[in-house]
Amino acid sequence: MKKVCAHAFVLFCFATAFASAGLSQSTSLKGIETADLDRNADPCNDFYEYSNGTWRAQNPIPNSMDRWSRRWKAGETNKDQLKIILDDISSHPATKGTPAQLTGDFYTACTNQKAIDAAGINPLQPMLRQIAAIRTAADLEAAVIALQEIGVQVPFDLYSTPDPHAPQNVIADVGASGLGLPDRDYYLKPEKRFVDARAGYLVHVAKMLELAGSSPAEAKSAAETVMSMETALAKASLDNVALRNPVNIDHKMTFAQLQQLTPHFDWTTYYRGAKINPADLNVEQPEFMKEVERQFSSTPIPRWKTYLRWHLLHDYADSLSTPFVDANFAFYQKQLSGVGELKPRPTRCAEQTDALLGEALGQEYVKRYFPPEAKARATEMVTNILAAMHDTIEGAEWMTPETKKKAVEKLSTINVKVGYPNKWKDYSSVAITRNGYFADVLAAERFQTADDHAKIGKPVDRDLWGMTPPTSNAYYNPLLNEIVFPAGILQPPAFSVDVTDAVNYGAIGVVIGHEISHGFDDEGAQFDAQGRLQNWWSPEDLKQFQAKTACVAHQFDSYTIGDGIHINGKLILGESIGDLGGVKIAYLAFQKSLKNKPPAPTIDGFTPDQQFFIAWGQFRGDETRPETQKRMVQGDPHPVAKFRVLGPLSNYPPFAETFGCKAGSAMVRPDAERCVVW
Repeated sequence: MKKVCAHAFVLFCFATAFASAGLSQSTSLKGIETADLDRNADPCNDFYEYSNGTWRAQNPIPNSMDRWSRRWKAGETNKDQLKIILDDISSHPATKGTPAQLTGDFYTACTNQKAIDAAGINPLQPMLRQIAAIRTAADLEAAVIALQEIGVQVPFDLYSTPDPHAPQNVIADVGASGLGLPDRDYYLKPEKRFVDARAGYLVHVAKMLELAGSSPAEAKSAAETVMSMETALAKASLDNVALRNPVNIDHKMTFAQLQQLTPHFDWTTYYRGAKINPADLNVEQPEFMKEVERQFSSTPIPRWKTYLRWHLLHDYADSLSTPFVDANFAFYQKQLSGVGELKPRPTRCAEQTDALLGEALGQEYVKRYFPPEAKARATEMVTNILAAMHDTIEGAEWMTPETKKKAVEKLSTINVKVGYPNKWKDYSSVAITRNGYFADVLAAERFQTADDHAKIGKPVDRDLWGMTPPTSNAYYNPLLNEIVFPAGILQPPAFSVDVTDAVNYGAIGVVIGHEISHGFDDEGAQFDAQGRLQNWWSPEDLKQFQAKTACVAHQFDSYTIGDGIHINGKLILGESIGDLGGVKIAYLAFQKSLKNKPPAPTIDGFTPDQQFFIAWGQFRGDETRPETQKRMVQGDPHPVAKFRVLGPLSNYPPFAETFGCKAGSAMVRPDAERCVVW
């Protein structure tokens, strides 16, 4: 414990030193995007509209997107940059097995639409023939193993994970899978949007099976079989709110106990095929696996063949010819998300190259688009914001000293990753050519599966990343107690070396604070400094913490989207705590960074504090399609963008002070209702 406390002290002092050593601010640096403001809106009434309303009005959602803002536009710009890289490297010869050869040839094969269309369904025929040849339980199991090897996770999935009770070790994790609709409630809820989704899904499954060669009558009957089997699996699954509680998916057992749970599935054969040594593992949802066992023991083989055939088509539709791609888009993107058209083929190929060979492609992306000075300044910000969280914990009057000490210990051990990995994944064994797109996809999928399975039974490698460098996103991993910020999100408008500290702290700074806060949200707070799922709270402190988080859930329960559909406060609780804490600690870090510097400039009439809050409103100011909002409210743990702006800021007094908002304003929650977690 002495070493941990010393580390915490050094962290705090190091952050303070950096706060006075940052770049001097001058009027040559840019402020907020003033043209994006809706100056007819009252910032104290609707800050979402005030901060970004004009930009949304002048920039409607592109037909190929389900939401849009400068941030989402930046994510698409990343893909344009990837296309530039891929067009460049694919035009030059490269040594076999190098990142340039792998990514360039994969992209070249992917963009050869003529060859892909000419192939039609033929690339799937070997796997379809194996499914058609199933006669026995052993055949069925062999097909499941073969499908999972290429990423088709039915009817369960198995991945590596740090052991929740000894996270220095990697174990196997068996989870629920095998559904074609977004989640279990789509199969079970009676509201019209779910009824419509089920009807559309039946039509979609039948359409895909017809494209694969079934007659209309056969396809219609097969779709009903798929729906029946998936509905049974859905009934045995946890809902999205229950899945957010890590205790609900913590069921460690021995290999023998797993075999007892599903005696009609030969796990020894499965593990041998997956090249995994039998050992203790976690089963996320035992009740789901009991339903899987019932299906293995009682569902006739012909129904299983229909189910597996569908899921093979479902998972590989976007890698097949145009009719399959179009049919897949029509249901999943158009009906469920409201998107009007596919992205151009080269953009989709850049996305898939990143998805399957991301660290090979990421090496060139980092060279071209993430200079060392950007990494240094972003790292400085992370250090300062961690220090602000330290101050916040130490100043939490509601926490007892013992719990506070453990919170500081956890904060001090957070591992920070910025930009890109210290060591790159080696893809040189993957056989990629520029004239066999489907074979390339299979090779990359097999590599990813084998790479994941190879981790099981070994010590955790803390150098590994869960996102690729070009990804415009960030994450916190509670099992590893790490925060990760890929180079792809450290781009304008989230972050730039050309804007004021106020804007950077208001945009990427709040994102950094958000990820730090995840370590202390309703989920993250259940994991200790070593990443163990273990209570470190005193009973009274935990009770107070839960009352504070309940306030946030209640606040978001009151928000609605179209058709009067309420947001589920418990579903989005972790993300909302992250936003609430992120705004606060980023603002505190920004204030700390101003010490021992010349005064920060007022730019375009906006003070540094106003720039900070407007930057958050502009970064999070997405316009989102109504269909996508409904899908988000059902299953996305993130609130709709509007409430990511309004929710946290309406709880934060410095915001009201900055804009002169009076009590009773929409952006000022009454003291009795104001939520404060950190």
